[in-house]
Amino acid sequence: MRHLAFAEKALTGKGLPMTSRVSRREFRNMLSPGAALLLPGVSNALAARVVADQGFPVAYVTGAGIANTFLGVPDIGLVTVTELAEHVAAIRDAFPGPLVVDADTGFGNAVNLVRTVQLLERAGADALQIEDQVFPKRCGHFSGKHVIPAAEMVAKVKAAVDTRRDPDLLIIARTDAIAPEGFEAAIARATAYREAGADATFVEAPTSMEQIADIPRRLPWPQLINIVLGGRTPELPNEKLKELGYAGVIYANVALQSAVLGMQAALGELRRKGYMGDATKMVVDFADRQRLVRKDEFDALEREYAEPH
Repeated sequence: MRHLAFAEKALTGKGLPMTSRVSRREFRNMLSPGAALLLPGVSNALAARVVADQGFPVAYVTGAGIANTFLGVPDIGLVTVTELAEHVAAIRDAFPGPLVVDADTGFGNAVNLVRTVQLLERAGADALQIEDQVFPKRCGHFSGKHVIPAAEMVAKVKAAVDTRRDPDLLIIARTDAIAPEGFEAAIARATAYREAGADATFVEAPTSMEQIADIPRRLPWPQLINIVLGGRTPELPNEKLKELGYAGVIYANVALQSAVLGMQAALGELRRKGYMGDATKMVVDFADRQRLVRKDEFDALEREYAEPH
């Protein structure tokens, strides 16, 4: 049993010193109005390691980030549910805290959503975010979005709530109705989704300070806001979002955008000079890279099991 516990700690990252394992029920309490809990986006297990290393207790598995990093395509609904589940499982092994998973539209109608909930809960999600766009969807900050009828999304929320095996698995219902139907329609949809059983709601892409302030005032249960750098929603300081009453603040692609900028800078230097030289300061050093991926724990596993005794 000692060996099994040792292996689990090494392979799942549950021994990370900067965070501790938080139950789904504890996470429900964390995601409360006024908490403005920061939810940094991760699109792969390495990003999850970095997020944990920086001391964030919760991570957001970003659908846009997976589309960009895994397939090199925009966020237009090209990732499949099985591909997403595989990513969630890998990230689950790398991150010790709660995972909020962007499940897009649930990958189809309410029947498809049933399977989506089953797959993602089994893969290790602690919260599932589903949205009311048509399938295939597109990034919430793109133009040309369309939404399904509110009644159809209500049925999908009910299906998600009924399907989850753990009642503490959070169901977050997102509406993208501001752009195609207007702000009042989005408020009405979020209200209907809450009445259908959603634990939290998420009115995507408010475009003004007035809308940002109005959402938690008119929807007095846990609300999420998505800050997309370069997108449609103005960024506010976290303290202000706490004051307004937001429960969670998603920064879905800060890690991804900064990684792309870093790759462009370092590879540009390599292309110009033909070698790195003094520019090695632009990259993480070898030892720190191995620390992040926990090479010492795998070395210990080899000593324990693979080397002759």
